[in-house]
Amino acid sequence: MIAALAKKVYSFVSGRRLGSFREAAVRTIMRVRLLSAALLWGMLGLSAKAAEPVGTDWPWFLGPDHTGVSTETGLLATWPKDGPPLLWERDVGTGYSAPSVRGERLVLHHRIDDAEIVECCHALTGQTIWTYRYSSDFSDPYGYNNGPRCSPILTESHCYTLGAQGKLLCLTLDKGELVWQHDLRDDYTIPDGFFGVGATPVLEGDRLIVLVGGQPDAGVVAFAAKDGGVLWKAVGKSTWDGVADEEGEVYRWTGDEMVVSYSSPIVATIHGHRHVLCLMRQGLVSLDPRTGRERFKYWFRPTVHESVNAACPVVVDDTILLTAAYRQGSALLKVQPDGNRYEVVWRDRRNLLAHWSTPIALDGHFYGFSGRHEQEGELRCVRASDGEVVWSTDGWGQPLTGLAQNPATGAIVDRATGVEIPWPFYGRGSKILADGKFIVLGERGTLALVQPSPEGWRELSRCKAPRMHNPSWTAPVLSQGRLYLRCEDALVCLHLRANTGAD
Repeated sequence: MIAALAKKVYSFVSGRRLGSFREAAVRTIMRVRLLSAALLWGMLGLSAKAAEPVGTDWPWFLGPDHTGVSTETGLLATWPKDGPPLLWERDVGTGYSAPSVRGERLVLHHRIDDAEIVECCHALTGQTIWTYRYSSDFSDPYGYNNGPRCSPILTESHCYTLGAQGKLLCLTLDKGELVWQHDLRDDYTIPDGFFGVGATPVLEGDRLIVLVGGQPDAGVVAFAAKDGGVLWKAVGKSTWDGVADEEGEVYRWTGDEMVVSYSSPIVATIHGHRHVLCLMRQGLVSLDPRTGRERFKYWFRPTVHESVNAACPVVVDDTILLTAAYRQGSALLKVQPDGNRYEVVWRDRRNLLAHWSTPIALDGHFYGFSGRHEQEGELRCVRASDGEVVWSTDGWGQPLTGLAQNPATGAIVDRATGVEIPWPFYGRGSKILADGKFIVLGERGTLALVQPSPEGWRELSRCKAPRMHNPSWTAPVLSQGRLYLRCEDALVCLHLRANTGAD
């Protein structure tokens, strides 16, 4: 059975255009260990039928509901000492965008040399199906990498991407052919952001809602998903000019300010009303996704000029959590039944300061990473009713006695045995929730399985994720029992599904 499966995998790969990997513009080396993967599937007791996708898709940023929560079950309750089995790995270009998965197709947006590349791969093997590339000369002003920041959006037939310089694309998912495009910086007056374009659009029915950041009143633009036509524009001077900030100072619009930040919009139904919630540079704006009409706004901006809002709003019933670093903290708003007003339930500048990782709501609590810098990074549990911190952890929670750092490699080793261990601290980690547990990726590549509970931090398993290194800032992706992790130069696929014998 193993030999037969290996033959099938080999035949599949042989049928693809392997010559495309040798193109000089791509300059990337496939490291997909196909035969090893076939043998691994055999050892896991999976038949050829079991290799078919099961579970759920992860077709856009933060999963099916844009919350970082998966409905998949039947995953490993604990992991082997060396971590979940590795199915495949490959080199990739730079960027912080997470891959998106629909069915057997995985799409990654990355940067190689002077090109941004939209690459569609087979989710089961990592083998390239098609690529679409275009030139980019974006250079991060602060010296971070120059790749895309936004995740692809996948439907049954199309793929939408937004590049670091504002190129908005619609491609066919089957062949990667261009359907329509917009160069947003050519179409709108957009002040430069700190780190390029970084808010992933959201698809709502037949419209793609994009945080464009255009002056004076094109902060948010809805495009027709079919042909790219502009349906409405909203947010900017008309929203914020004359509004009092948190200090009571009246804000006067200059026309030169950034309108958007790095928080991706989400769409939610609250009291029967549909809201597109956009955490802009100045604060939260709720819009009617059909018309762009403003429902309400709330000033929420750090006083530090060089600052960003990056975590997405978190909706629980009729409440909305906002959080940011840069001494901003968090706030909980309660939307009123008419959908046009809210009250502030609580406001706290110290309880939860999410830099970019969106918190996850569970059973009356918010679980999120807090801290602007790596050494400040903590995973915290915050009570939703009053904003109180129930517990926090740096991911280690014990003295560093008995550990040492290898000066040559920077790795942490056990003094007694000399064995390398995963980096002790999560830092400003990322996480998703699946099968009742958090899957945590620390920014130096530590991968952990955590049991969420307001009673305290309980880590079930820990390993060093293969190929992941600092900075590992991209949130994990889970689809069909497979976990995808991405850093600045690698993409790996791990097998998370438990072998129950029912597959």
